[in-house]
Amino acid sequence: MSRIERRLADLGLVLPAPLKLPPGAVLPFPWVRVVGTRAFVSGHGPTNADGSLAEPRGKVGRDVTIEQAYAAARLTGLAILASLQRELGDLDRIAAWARVFGMVNSAPGFNRQPAVINGFTDLIVDVFGVERGAHARSAVGMAELPFDIPVEIEAEVELIAR
Repeated sequence: MSRIERRLADLGLVLPAPLKLPPGAVLPFPWVRVVGTRAFVSGHGPTNADGSLAEPRGKVGRDVTIEQAYAAARLTGLAILASLQRELGDLDRIAAWARVFGMVNSAPGFNRQPAVINGFTDLIVDVFGVERGAHARSAVGMAELPFDIPVEIEAEVELIAR
């Protein structure tokens, strides 16, 4: 068992199955694209352990509380880790989290996007530690997100050269 797999187990965390797309949805791009020593992670949303989209859905500040959105950002982090695991074969290949772009499906007037995306950041730092897990980050509000998900996050990680 790798160091990161052991840390996930110690935290009681389980990586979800691949996303089960809603009927008729087609995504013509990879979830993770490796170029040299960088892995670019496409936007992910919160998923349940079985790969289905997690609830609640809707706008943060209207349909979804800030606490629920924080939990959704954390679930999104697990979905990203699962995609990286499938692509890389071993999460220990991640040398550093470089950049994260967090999007929040925001109701008019909602301006606490950074507090929502902290759910993701807190997870990554808990799993990887500050040295590898700290990252540059943006947290912005969006008028809409696909499938009415409350959070979407994309990332870039530096890999240990093989």
